[in-house]
Amino acid sequence: MAGKRNPASSTRRTLLALGVGLAVIASLVATGAAGASAAPVDPEPNGTVSEEAYLEPAPEPGDPYFEAAADDGSWVSYENPRDEYRTPYLGDGSGKICVTLVNENGKPVIGESVPNTSVTIPTNDATSWHPDADPMTVEFPMNDHYQFPLDGDQFGTHPDVAQGDGYMDSHCIEFHGFSEDATVEYGEAQLSGEHADRIDVAGYIQQIPEGEGWDTDIDPVAAAEPYEEAGGGWTYDAAENATHAQVTVVLQLEAATDERPASDGANTSDSERNGSSSTTATDRQTDESDPDDTDEMPGFGVAVALLALSVATLARYRD
Repeated sequence: MAGKRNPASSTRRTLLALGVGLAVIASLVATGAAGASAAPVDPEPNGTVSEEAYLEPAPEPGDPYFEAAADDGSWVSYENPRDEYRTPYLGDGSGKICVTLVNENGKPVIGESVPNTSVTIPTNDATSWHPDADPMTVEFPMNDHYQFPLDGDQFGTHPDVAQGDGYMDSHCIEFHGFSEDATVEYGEAQLSGEHADRIDVAGYIQQIPEGEGWDTDIDPVAAAEPYEEAGGGWTYDAAENATHAQVTVVLQLEAATDERPASDGANTSDSERNGSSSTTATDRQTDESDPDDTDEMPGFGVAVALLALSVATLARYRD
């Protein structure tokens, strides 16, 4: 035999059911909003890279490969197996020719992703006494061919380092003993080998510091100039204290077609341009056509279902 319903008890149950439903909805909505705002952002503008950055700390004072530094902090020098002194020594003219290879994000690499590939830089007769010049050739990967894959810190800054950011980024040959009015010339970089098409010549950075040291506070890719604008060589001038000069050839890796991430049109792979991408145009239109889809508020559909359940519970207790 059914007892008489207590109005107060019924009201409490009604309010409890409604309160639980609203609390669950509020929790899910808040969680969805937080999830949307906390979505991870790829810190690398180009997504993946074909070769990870190579991190080699520069030698510090006391290290056997730390060679010398200027008293005024204007320059620093590290041991380099390809550093040569001319015999006979004609004067204080000195110079460097370097190669910097960076990945798609502009970070130094040593060419492990482009084996059996090389870059050659022609130089003039004034450099023929150097065993690694006339021309200069750098083979990749550098760690397979050289004692020091990277021997120069040419870019970046650090308060505790005279030049550079404290990490090696370039492979260089060095010259000492030019006459103080000699002219050094270099030609355009020539790529050859198995993966030559994976490397782009970003440009050249030539500096004649006139005693002030190489300016490292630059980005290699942004600062690189076309060959015609860089200069193609230099002439020493002792009267102007211009007895040192150098050039860095900046090379940048290009991801293989099947490694390039799909982002904007500039980085679209050949397969996408040909319509064979796994995401079809129809898929993209469907995804982009509804700005109010549930991706913007995860869990909202569940919240609606719970609201309906709460209303049903409320209706039950009202009967």
